[in-house]
Amino acid sequence: QVQLVESGGGLVQPGGSLRLSCAASGLTLDYHTVGWFRQAPGKEREWVLCISRNDLITAYTDSAKGRFTISRDNTKNPVYLQMNSLKPEDTAVYYCAARSYWLCPTTPYTYDYWGQGTQVTVSS
Repeated sequence: QVQLVESGGGLVQPGGSLRLSCAASGLTLDYHTVGWFRQAPGKEREWVLCISRNDLITAYTDSAKGRFTISRDNTKNPVYLQMNSLKPEDTAVYYCAARSYWLCPTTPYTYDYWGQGTQVTVSS
C-alpha cells in the first residue's frame, strides 16, 4: 500500500521559514516526479512546485520563485519543500503528490498518489 506523509507544517510569522517533508512508503520517491500543492480555505488546490523523476526538471509557480525550493536528500526519500520569506497568503494546507512519469504537470489529476496534507499558517 502506497502512502505519502507530509510533515513540518505549523505556525510561523511573516518573513519566517519552514521546511516541509514528504516521505513515502510502498514506493520509491526517487523513481517518481513529486509535486507540492496547496489549498487555502475556499480556494481550489493549486500547484506550487515540483521535481521530476531523475531530477532533470524543477519547476515553480511565480509566487514560489526565489522563496521556495524543492529538493531530495541523498537517499532520495523524503522530498523537502524549503519555504523562506513566508507571507500570510502562503497560508494553506500543503500536499505532496507523486506520479510515475518524469514531466512536471501542474494539474492535480495527473498525480497518482497524495499525502494527507500539513497545515501551514503564516500570521503575526
